Amino acid sequence: MTRTRIACLGGIYNNYLALESALNDIRRRGVDGVYCLGDLGAFGPHPDRVFPWIAEHGVQCVQGNYDDSIGNELDNCQCGYTDPRDNHFAQISYDYTLANTSEPNRRFLRQLPREIRLELGPLRVLLCHGSPRKTNEFLWESTTPTHFLSHLAEAHQADVIAATHTGIKWQRELARGKWFVNVGVLGRPENDGTTHVWYTLLEHSTANRLQVQFVPVHYSYQRLAREMRQERLPEEFIQTIETGWWTTCLEILPSKERRRGKY
Repeated sequence: MTRTRIACLGGIYNNYLALESALNDIRRRGVDGVYCLGDLGAFGPHPDRVFPWIAEHGVQCVQGNYDDSIGNELDNCQCGYTDPRDNHFAQISYDYTLANTSEPNRRFLRQLPREIRLELGPLRVLLCHGSPRKTNEFLWESTTPTHFLSHLAEAHQADVIAATHTGIKWQRELARGKWFVNVGVLGRPENDGTTHVWYTLLEHSTANRLQVQFVPVHYSYQRLAREMRQERLPEEFIQTIETGWWTTCLEILPSKERRRGKY
């Protein structure tokens, strides 16, 4: 199959309402494939509501750290946090998601691949979660050197590396026509004071270049917040959904990314 345009979804984080809106938007635009780069669960309510949408739309998924942990019923999410407060909230999220993910869906998560390779026109694309070398690696725009990204692309024989995990979208063109793209996440806003979330379109242009389009997704965040309260998830999580500002997972942010936020 010759692909020229694909849609990439970052962490869904149980946000089945944003997933529904994104998939409907993608269907209207038309693509040659839809890919989720991992972390179907976490943060939000009702984990099992994500999976029917994934199946109905034929979304191919990479295994994120959350998917590996839920699928194999590990003790924690392997999120990669080091701060006690970050880990405290991560554990609450993980325990809820593990307890509310059915065994058939755990089995699905268990068998997901760590990476997907495909061709977009002549471009070799590598889809992964954190990075090609480590599932839970955080690659931030402000602190990740271009020469390191170029090394990853060369070492892993890719023209385009697409990843997620950080929760904040960004892109960078590298030497010799290569690219790194963080596709953002669907599960929660990206600490910018807005309630919408994001997915990414990757397209091979007629000029033999990669075109990257970050697409905002508007969904019923008020309904999601109500359901989170009904499930007794932390008010800190709900505040992020309602305001667009992160109140947890802040300590992992580099200083430049953190200064963009409210806290």
